[in-house]
Amino acid sequence: MAHLVDQKGHLLEMMNELQKGKIPASSITKIYDQSYTEQDGTRLLMVHDQQGKWLLAVGEGAIFNDLQGTSVADDKKICPLSHENRLVLNRYFDYTVPRAFGTKTATMGLGDRLGLASPGHIETVRNRHVKPILAQQSIRELTLLNRTMKDMLDAASFAVFQEGYKDGYGADGDHIKEEEDIEYALSLGVSMLTLDCSDHIPKQIESLSSKELAEEFNQLDEETKTYFKNEYVNKTFSVNGLSIQFDEKNVMKNVLQYAKSLNFMAHVYDTYIRESERPIDFEISIDETETITSPQAHFFVANELQRRGVSVTSLAPRFCGEFQKGIDYIGDIEQFERELSEHALIAEYFGYKLSIHSGSDKFKVFPIIAKYTKGILHIKTAGTNWLEAVRVIANTNPSLYRRMHTYALDHFEEALAYYHVTPDLDSVIPFDQVPDEKLADYMNDDAARQLFHVTYGILLTAKNEEGEFIFKDEFFETLNRHEEVYRQALVDYIGKHVDLLGL
Repeated sequence: MAHLVDQKGHLLEMMNELQKGKIPASSITKIYDQSYTEQDGTRLLMVHDQQGKWLLAVGEGAIFNDLQGTSVADDKKICPLSHENRLVLNRYFDYTVPRAFGTKTATMGLGDRLGLASPGHIETVRNRHVKPILAQQSIRELTLLNRTMKDMLDAASFAVFQEGYKDGYGADGDHIKEEEDIEYALSLGVSMLTLDCSDHIPKQIESLSSKELAEEFNQLDEETKTYFKNEYVNKTFSVNGLSIQFDEKNVMKNVLQYAKSLNFMAHVYDTYIRESERPIDFEISIDETETITSPQAHFFVANELQRRGVSVTSLAPRFCGEFQKGIDYIGDIEQFERELSEHALIAEYFGYKLSIHSGSDKFKVFPIIAKYTKGILHIKTAGTNWLEAVRVIANTNPSLYRRMHTYALDHFEEALAYYHVTPDLDSVIPFDQVPDEKLADYMNDDAARQLFHVTYGILLTAKNEEGEFIFKDEFFETLNRHEEVYRQALVDYIGKHVDLLGL
């Protein structure tokens, strides 16, 4: 600990006091010196011992009294990383509270399925031109892992405190569909809400003939039909030099495709976002559908939102090609660049950020995205931290990796109920032909990456007949033991994303 004296002499003093009987030095595996904080008579330090992480509080006053923990002396307390103690940190240290960043700052939705990745994410974006959305998990992901939104927010906040990161981070209620979930997420303090509108976007409109489109459209009420015909039919809109034209057919198509979802967007905005007492980054997601969002459709949605007074921070279209989980972009690069350039112009025209979902590993198109968004965008990359964790397991605990790989293959079909991926599993080299030192190479293989990407929930919740976790405990124990290896893996891999995006 001598190396800490120059930086914070109090750290040495605190640890010496700790080690006077109650906690032997041999049990302490790591001191997070960047967490050291002094305020209002209380000194705080995060420590890792053989049982896990906790806060050491020394001193007196309101902070010391509010933190829950076990007293080791009149002025010393060992405090667990509990939800209640996270709320105490939030009350006294503003930098531990999620914040909104608005439309002029690039943001990256990093997420943390395991509750272990945020320190690596923070190190990756520190001093970069992008702000981290550290807490980002959908209700689907939380459910698959038996986690809660509180768990997600707690882990992000404690990571920020551990790293002494004071440049601001966000928390996203990701891909929320139900109003009760919106209310709950906002009540917990999320700073961003990603509204998933897929339940309000019909799937069959693209396949309708002209006659069928007209029949469907004519079933709408007269006021609605008249409004959209007057506003759009045979109209041309100039958008930052881009000309967008509407005829009667594509007006009917866009109305049938998006009118219901527009009502939902406006309702959520008026009910929850407009009335919020604090800034909320409001993102619209129309990407979780089979229908590609043409630039014309993007303009239609954005224009109607503006007409209704709905202010959005970012909007996620469904781009051409495929943004499948965990692998690079699949599709026509030239078409993507052409349409992406138009989507970016539309977003710039309406004053919000273009959002790219399932953005992990899309290295082919990152330079294109960087060029046309000019460094102002939102991108979601959550699944990659899990795959990098699997890579660490392969390198440090090959026996565990082999067992997980086998189980994932046996249960792959179950995972397809939640994700659209198309891996050719027959192309994956049988791992009985692969030596331990080469197992990590599976995380460079598209099919193996997708296999693991979609089975994370199955793997981490699997139990044996005795009700014991088959993999989870050993998985987390391995990652905790190799904490710095995992941190560096994230810095390297997520850093590649940030570099190619020009951030």
